[in-house]
Amino acid sequence: MPVFAVTNRLPDSGLELLRGAGELRLADATAALPRADLLRHVDGADAVLTLLNDRVDDAFLDAAGPQLCCVANVAVGFDNIDLEAAGRRGVLVANTPGVLDDATADLTMALLLAAVRRIGEGERLVRSGRPWAWSMSFMLGSDLRGKRLGIVGLGNVGSRVARRARAFGMSIAYHGRRAASAEVVAELEAERLELDELLSSADVLSLHCPLTAATRHLIGARELALMKPTATLVNTARGPVVDERALAEALREGRIAAAGLDVYEHEPAVEPGLLGLENVVLSPHLGSATVETRAAMAELAARNAIAAVRGEALPTPVATPAP
Repeated sequence: MPVFAVTNRLPDSGLELLRGAGELRLADATAALPRADLLRHVDGADAVLTLLNDRVDDAFLDAAGPQLCCVANVAVGFDNIDLEAAGRRGVLVANTPGVLDDATADLTMALLLAAVRRIGEGERLVRSGRPWAWSMSFMLGSDLRGKRLGIVGLGNVGSRVARRARAFGMSIAYHGRRAASAEVVAELEAERLELDELLSSADVLSLHCPLTAATRHLIGARELALMKPTATLVNTARGPVVDERALAEALREGRIAAAGLDVYEHEPAVEPGLLGLENVVLSPHLGSATVETRAAMAELAARNAIAAVRGEALPTPVATPAP
């Protein structure tokens, strides 16, 4: 009977699929296992369901043992997994694309609106009990209609954000390694630009690219200096895509107007310079945090793990180098 090791508590619908297919070894935790506990937990497993804060490397794979056939990451991103190490051992890797696109797009728009309309700042004011009074110049934000949304990575999530933004009357421009499909471009009337041109022309910049060596600190001091002083930055991709220290300086000095962040460079720690700023909205990695989405993610990861131990094609495999 195959052994499925799960590194963190998952929705029951995904766990029930695993129970019906083999032995379930569950780490009933709501936070990441300490490294030593994680390595003990995966020992002897045929498939492991991991989260984005579980580092899958040579030590992890050695601890699991030679019978390990699959690591199913309960996330779209897989920057926590050493794909070359998995490929050397013939270990399959899977992720959970598609099922969290709408939830993440919704959260992106929530951060965008909160940042440009100063909602976080306004809520803090009301909760503080400090006196305030309505006036024509009180806590002015910005309209979205007629503004340009610049998207880095017009993929599944980015295109959904763009559709939502279009409903607010925004125009769409994007940057990416590959051109978006002709159908998406036509639907969104999206203009493809080089990154520097996108930075200098966008009123809101929203990041939806994966974390790779090429995208780490993709947005740093130089890039922030190219943005409009009235611009807003939103990041629901991965924290290290943005140089947080440079961002804090740009926000503090008014070189950009605002930011909305759901992910952080050294998560869960946040750059201290951001914490005292009124013009940044901070949420604790809630992009996929809906009941429906997290259940769908767990179920898809379980189906990947079950397919692997049965020698079947994975529903959503991640390419790894050949062993």
